[in-house]
Amino acid sequence: MQKKRVQLSFLIRNENERLHRGGINALRYDPKNDRLYTAGRDSIIRAWDCKRYGSDMYEYSMEHHTDWVNDIVLVNSGKHILSASSDATIKLWNAPKGTCMSTLRTHKDFVKCLAYAKDKEQVASGGFDNNIFLWDINVLTALTAVNNTVTTSTFTGNEHSVYSLAMNPSGTVLVSGSPENVIRVYDPRTCALLMKLKGHTDNIRALVLNRDGTQCISASSDHSIRIWSLGQQRCISKIQIHSDAVWTLCVNEAFTRLYSSGRDRKVYLTDLTETTRSVCVCQEAEPVLRVELGKEQQQLWVSTTESNIRCWNLKDSLAALTRTNYYDGEVICKQPDMIIQGGPALKHYHILSDKRYIVTKDSNNNVAVYDVLQARMTENLGKCDYEEEIRKRTKTVFVPNWFSVDLKVGVLTVTLEESDVFASWIAVKESVDNNSASSNSEIVDLKENYGVLMLHSLFEHWPVTKQTLETNDGYAERIHLDNLCHLPGHTPIFVGEIGGRTLYRFRCSEAGGEPEQSFLYEVLPQFITNVIIKHQIPPLTKIPFILHHQISSTKLNKKDRLSASDMMIVRKVIEYIYERYVLNEQQQQQQLQQQQQQQQQQNSAMATAGNGSGQHDGNGEQQRESDISKSIDHIELLCQEQVLDLSMDLRTVKHFMWKGGGDLVLCFRSKS
Repeated sequence: MQKKRVQLSFLIRNENERLHRGGINALRYDPKNDRLYTAGRDSIIRAWDCKRYGSDMYEYSMEHHTDWVNDIVLVNSGKHILSASSDATIKLWNAPKGTCMSTLRTHKDFVKCLAYAKDKEQVASGGFDNNIFLWDINVLTALTAVNNTVTTSTFTGNEHSVYSLAMNPSGTVLVSGSPENVIRVYDPRTCALLMKLKGHTDNIRALVLNRDGTQCISASSDHSIRIWSLGQQRCISKIQIHSDAVWTLCVNEAFTRLYSSGRDRKVYLTDLTETTRSVCVCQEAEPVLRVELGKEQQQLWVSTTESNIRCWNLKDSLAALTRTNYYDGEVICKQPDMIIQGGPALKHYHILSDKRYIVTKDSNNNVAVYDVLQARMTENLGKCDYEEEIRKRTKTVFVPNWFSVDLKVGVLTVTLEESDVFASWIAVKESVDNNSASSNSEIVDLKENYGVLMLHSLFEHWPVTKQTLETNDGYAERIHLDNLCHLPGHTPIFVGEIGGRTLYRFRCSEAGGEPEQSFLYEVLPQFITNVIIKHQIPPLTKIPFILHHQISSTKLNKKDRLSASDMMIVRKVIEYIYERYVLNEQQQQQQLQQQQQQQQQQNSAMATAGNGSGQHDGNGEQQRESDISKSIDHIELLCQEQVLDLSMDLRTVKHFMWKGGGDLVLCFRSKS
């Protein structure tokens, strides 16, 4: 089997991300410790201390996933958490410490949902790979570096992505929902399919079971909620209160009250003993992703596609449900009890033409500028015209793409791939001493590769990188880590397969850790190790071009087909032209004149002639250098009949002026 290609990604973000960015997909309340766990689209799980209700509830974050966290379940009486993510992994966490204990990679695509059987300590997982797996929590918590073998039971026969799962506490019934529009009912003890329940006409997005596994409630994108009798294998009640897709369900312990919500933004409470009675608890500003009962089941936590989490007091809603007369369309709660504030998520980005800076706009319409080489925000522009800020910073310069960007987790994710990471070079002005005995120095342009600089900065804490740099002082001096490219130590880095799963996640400063060192040796692809260990610098990109001498507006004298670094600027090309086509001809004429003069002066004294010749040669070389430096006063370079700016490089000329295939064609002419 061919080995999958590997890519490298890193996040540009703050060191401490206390606030969610983007939608929150999962909520779990721990009544024993009065703690709320939340997880969402920024890939982070956070813990909130509900004993500090109304103040700063943040406790800690759990970071190890590299994509959306879609679901979490509390197991072992709240001691551990299992999380399911779009990075195709399930992770087991020590809940009180917030540390990742193990990672399960059995799924081959997004893991969408989890279901927990409390009495048996079993968890089922379902994903977009059409698979459902059953996990023994006691086995997972006993895993060690030596004892790391996990066996799982598999539910076969499903041919659709799994969007929802539910399992009763005793682990005797498991139900699953998918775009197949039917509910599959399994016996987890044998993994056998018991029945299919048909009735929904669209994807089944949420499921709950009662304690003994005799009744199931389902919510669908067809706007309906259905109650099923598993014994009768049929729908016994249909609840049609939502005007759009229903995405989330929650029931109280007694299985007498149902809370539901979804795309219509309304949260409903339904009396399961009389399903015609429903009240609208509240209305959110954005589509609702999850509802979860809180303390003493008198509070309802609600998360949406935005980053805030609201807590609603249920006292008035529960009272309204028991009233004999109530207005069916009335929204009971107008204001939440409290809000856990989220942070803005980046929604738009534009990579500037220098391929170093990125202009962004977030969900609060704040505009900012980020430096990729420093992995940090350089300007916070606040609320302003996003398009205008891009226009102001756009230059007529072409630099090839050497990275890609996405905003899926609410911050900038920068990805480097072998195919283009070394595509871009830049000129860095450096002061170089001409003579160690004097203070004279000159400014020279050194060519640096963006990809090389970035890879060295990403792995500067890896001992291998340090050791190889120490043995090559010249190379260490060349890559200018501190001056140009330096990433904060907290920067998260992901090594993963292109279009596939994440192989490893670590922070920049953690590369020196013992597990990271050994794992990096195993997973880093050759294009990275060639640079940071073997110091193999990719060659400069050459660009071919044809040079014509324009004698008049209609006549061209064809010259050579040449090639040069695509970073060569127009000024340097003109100096080359002047030296080759002007000064060389002048020099040939001067040499001819000198030969003629020598023949005429054969009778002159040899000493006088020798001294004169030597003085003339010295002055001639100085004069030649002076003439070359003034070449721009005599010659101009054109492309497509446009005079080129002296500071423009050849790659920019080809991209903005030539705009065609084949070799670039340049013309030079004398200034009038």
